[in-house]
Amino acid sequence: MSNRLGKIAVVASLLVAGMIADFLSGAGLFTVNVEAVVGRPATPVSVAGVARRTTRRVVRRTTVYVATLPGGCTTVVIEGVTLQQCGSTYYQPYNNQYVVVVIE
Repeated sequence: MSNRLGKIAVVASLLVAGMIADFLSGAGLFTVNVEAVVGRPATPVSVAGVARRTTRRVVRRTTVYVATLPGGCTTVVIEGVTLQQCGSTYYQPYNNQYVVVVIE
C-alpha cells in the first residue's frame, strides 16, 4: 500500500512541477495558444483551403503556340474558359491555332 502511495506522490509532484514550470516560463507546455489567420489554413484539408483552391483557379496563357492538337484531347471548362486537355497539358483556341495555358 505504501508503494502505491509513493508512486502517486511522485506522479503528483511531477505534475505540479510541470505546471509551475509552465507558468514561470510562459512556454505553454500544458496549454497551447492557437490563433487562426484568415487565408492561411493550417491543414490542406481545411474548409478554407479547399474553398480557396476550388474557387481561385486562374487560366494563364503562355507564349507557346501549336498549330494542331495531339490526339486524345478532351474539352473541359475551367472558370468559364473552354480548354482542350491533352494529358496534363491544357490548350486554348486562339486565332486558328492553340496556345498552351497554365492552370493555377
